[in-house]
Amino acid sequence: MLINKLKQISSDHFIRNVGWLAGAELVNRIFRLGTTVTLARIFSPQDYGLMAIIYTIFDFATVLTLRGGIGAKIVQADEQDVKTLCNTSYWLNWILCGSIFIIQCIAAFPIAQFYGNNQLILPICTQALVYLMFPIFMVHLAMIERENRLKTIALCNATQSILSNIIIVILVILGLRVWAIVWSMVLTTPVWIVISWMNHSWRPPKSFKLERWQEILNFGKNLLGAEFLGKLRGNLDYLIIGRFLGVDALGIYYFAFNAGLGITMNVINTFMVALFPHICAFRADYMQLKKSYFSSLKKVSLVVIPLILLQSLLAPVYVPIIFGQKWITAVPILIMVCLSVLPRTYNWASSILLNAVDKTHITLYLDLIFTTIFAVSILIAVNWGIFWVAAAVLISHLLILPAFTIWTHRYVFNKYGTSATFMEN
Repeated sequence: MLINKLKQISSDHFIRNVGWLAGAELVNRIFRLGTTVTLARIFSPQDYGLMAIIYTIFDFATVLTLRGGIGAKIVQADEQDVKTLCNTSYWLNWILCGSIFIIQCIAAFPIAQFYGNNQLILPICTQALVYLMFPIFMVHLAMIERENRLKTIALCNATQSILSNIIIVILVILGLRVWAIVWSMVLTTPVWIVISWMNHSWRPPKSFKLERWQEILNFGKNLLGAEFLGKLRGNLDYLIIGRFLGVDALGIYYFAFNAGLGITMNVINTFMVALFPHICAFRADYMQLKKSYFSSLKKVSLVVIPLILLQSLLAPVYVPIIFGQKWITAVPILIMVCLSVLPRTYNWASSILLNAVDKTHITLYLDLIFTTIFAVSILIAVNWGIFWVAAAVLISHLLILPAFTIWTHRYVFNKYGTSATFMEN
C-alpha cells in the first residue's frame, strides 16, 4: 500500500518538477547559508543598506523588461502560434532590455543623490550589464518551461547559485564589499545562456519582424503591472526606511528580511514556478483544472506551513548563534516577516490561477488595491521605527490577502460551471 502510494506521488508531474526545483533550491540554500553568515560577520548595517538598494533597483528593472509577461505568453500560447510568438518575443526582449540598460545607467546619478551616497553610481551602472544578456536566453527558458522540463531550469538555478555564492564570499573576504554582489550577478548570468542553449533547439530569427507584437504586449502589460506592484510592495518598505530612517536602519531591516523571508520565499517560489505550467495544461477542462489546482495547493501547504512556523519559533535561537549577537535586534522583525509569508503563499497561487485562465486584468486590479493599502500602512508606521514597519507588513497581509484569495477561488470555480462556459468567458 505504501509502495503504491509512493509510486503514485513520484509519477505526479507537478511533484517531479517541484522536486527538481527543490533540489536546486537546496543547493542554493547550502551555499547561500555560507554567504549569509559571511556577510553578517563582515558587513556593517550600512553595507547591508547599500546591498538592499542595489537589489531593489535590479528587482524593479527586471520587471520592466517584461521578462515574466513575455515568457508567460509563450508558455500559454496555442501550438500553432508558438513559432511566431517566439520570434517576435526575441526582438521585443532586445528592445526592452536595451532600453532598461540605458535608463538604469542614467538613473544611477539621481538615485545616488537621493540616498546621499555617490558610491552607488558605478555599481548600479555595472549591474545593468545583466540586462544585455537576458534576450539571449529568455525565449529558450520560456520554451523549456512550456514543455514542463523544469529540470533544466533547476540546473540553471543550482549552477548559478554555486558560482554566485563562491564569487561573493571570495570577493567579500578580499574587501570588495558591495562590489562583490554586483560582480557575482554579472559574472554568473552567462550560465543561463549556456545551459538553455544546450537544452533547447530554438534559435533566434535572422530577420527582424514584430509580427503580432500587440498580442504579446497586451497579454504582458497586465502581468507587468501586477509584477511591478508586487516588486513595489516587496521593496517599498526598503525605499521608505532608507529615505526616512537612514541606510543603517535599512541595513538592519534588510538583514531581517534576507535571513527570514529569503529562505521561505525561495521554497514557495519553487512550487509556484511549477504551478503555472502545470495548471495551464488543464485550462480548457474546468473540472480537471479545479482538481489539479487544489491538489497542488494542498501539497504546497504540507511543506510551507510547518516551515514558516518552525522558522518563526526558532529565530531567537539560531540568529545570534549563526549570524552573531549584533543582529539580535532584528529577531522580532524577522519573526513578523516570516509569518506574513503564509497569506502571501495562497494569494500568489490564486494570482497564478487567474493568469492561467486569461484574467490577468483582475490580478492587476487586486494587486493595485492591496499595494495602495500596503503603502499607506508603511508610510504611517515608519514614524515609529522599523519594528512598526514590520508590524504593518504583517497586519496588512493578514487582513487583506486571505479575503482576495477566497474571492478569487469563488470567482473562478463558482462562476464557471462547465468547461464550455469556462472557455467562453
